[in-house]
Amino acid sequence: MYTILVIVQVLVAVSLVGLILIQHGKGADAGAAFGSGASGTVFGSRGSANFLSRSTAWLATVFFVVSLALAYLVHGQRSASDSVVDRAAAAAPAPVVPAETNPAPASSALPAEEKKAPAVPE
Repeated sequence: MYTILVIVQVLVAVSLVGLILIQHGKGADAGAAFGSGASGTVFGSRGSANFLSRSTAWLATVFFVVSLALAYLVHGQRSASDSVVDRAAAAAPAPVVPAETNPAPASSALPAEEKKAPAVPE
């Protein structure tokens, strides 16, 4: 379904660009008034503007509908917690903390007299 929609999206986009490039702008009407041959077109003097405008509107509507459908399909495939930060945290290895290598605790090496707490003056 996704592949079909992408193919339709590309075809509609290319057709939409072609139709827009074929159309004449508003400035072309002034030249047509002086006999540039616009009345002898295939669709008549005003028929091409209506046909091309309507075709462009329909293709634009199809383009937006297919875009929304693709966005819905892509959004439905991801979970709510799927973000770039979550994926980076899951892929990063845990930091390695070196273990202490003391052979014996420091308190056992002291004489018995030093192990006592110092006297607190009153």
